[in-house]
Amino acid sequence: MRRLPIRLRLTLGFTLAMALLLAATSVFLFLRLAATLDETVDDALEARTAELKQRLEQGDLRLSNADEDESFVQVMGEQAPVAAATPNVGLEPVLAPAEVAHARAGAIRLELDAVRGLEGRVRVLATPVQRTILVVGASLEERDEALAGLLGELALIEPVALVLAALLGYALATAALHPVESMRSEAAAISAAQPGRRLSLPPTKDEVSRLGETLNAMLGRLEGALARERSFVAEASHELRTPLALLRAELELASSRPRSQAELEEVLRSAAEETDRLAQLADDLLVLARSDGGHLQILRAPMSVADLFATVARRFRSRAEHAGRAVEVGAPEALSISADRLRLEQALGNLVENAFRHGRGPVRLAALERGDCVELHVEDEGAGFPFEFLARAFERFGRADEARSGSGAGLGLAIAEVIAVAHGGSAHAANRASGGADVWLSIPSA
Repeated sequence: MRRLPIRLRLTLGFTLAMALLLAATSVFLFLRLAATLDETVDDALEARTAELKQRLEQGDLRLSNADEDESFVQVMGEQAPVAAATPNVGLEPVLAPAEVAHARAGAIRLELDAVRGLEGRVRVLATPVQRTILVVGASLEERDEALAGLLGELALIEPVALVLAALLGYALATAALHPVESMRSEAAAISAAQPGRRLSLPPTKDEVSRLGETLNAMLGRLEGALARERSFVAEASHELRTPLALLRAELELASSRPRSQAELEEVLRSAAEETDRLAQLADDLLVLARSDGGHLQILRAPMSVADLFATVARRFRSRAEHAGRAVEVGAPEALSISADRLRLEQALGNLVENAFRHGRGPVRLAALERGDCVELHVEDEGAGFPFEFLARAFERFGRADEARSGSGAGLGLAIAEVIAVAHGGSAHAANRASGGADVWLSIPSA
């Protein structure tokens, strides 16, 4: 059943529903007509019984039958012989002794399969009148013929109506699914070589139209994701090409002619720096790829924020001394969070690295509680972020113009945001009123 096209399934369902409806309607009509005809026959029997009863009570046993083919009358005496009867049935009793006994106790109605002189089944009303039983009967032949005629007409009409209903259901299903088929054809023709193309939407504001709107929104998201991936690949290729080109140039230069030991050591030192840069870039790209795939693992454990800051500060102590700057730590001793320590050290290390590279003065690590979150701030002094760069500070390979010539790949802030989001938090950047940049991670405290 599920392998059938939707329009056929809809048609079959509609046809089945119509078949059930027609069957129920036919049964209702048949039973209603049968009940109406039975009431008509009973009313006629009661009317004739009332007429004859009054005459019998006056001792008048004369009977006449205007339509001897359709009805009859018998008057049964006290000993159950027939005292009087219409000519069509004669004086042979139509009721059995047991039925006569029941009739003496009160009026009864019954149907007889056959009565001499009448065709078809017969409906009988037996009523006690003084010491006699008045039996009035009528043939059900016309009633049965009417019901049989109704059944014949229904048997002829219903299949035709069912076929018409199936054709109508198929036409309606085809018309209802036409916009879907149209969108399917358009979707099959859309490719990455046609950016901006969208599905045509029907003018009606129904489920199909909303489906088209949803699909168009999905195409927009996919197009944006594809554009970001293309940009990401292009930027990553550019960032990888630069250190590789430097490595190749230095190695070719070193091998072009004999070099002194000092020159060779300088080439090796420079090559090692470029190799470290390549390794760091590869690690950053791996983190971003795992984050995009939803596989960035976070191993939470309770930790002291002050201890976390102290660890990060120790990593940059020698660099700070060499640059004549300082790394200051400010965090309440009792403040703690549940997070992945290695990932937070990586994120804060990227922020401190940026502060040393682009800022001036001391680098301050500060923490404070704000609602249900703990904010981990990294502040510096200097010019801060260019105003137009703040909106895209956390974009991958996003760098301010003046930092383009530096050695950074523009992934430090992006990595920090990825780690914050993986913890259920967020990352923010702003310029301090007194000068310098303030970048912080907001991590849920629980």
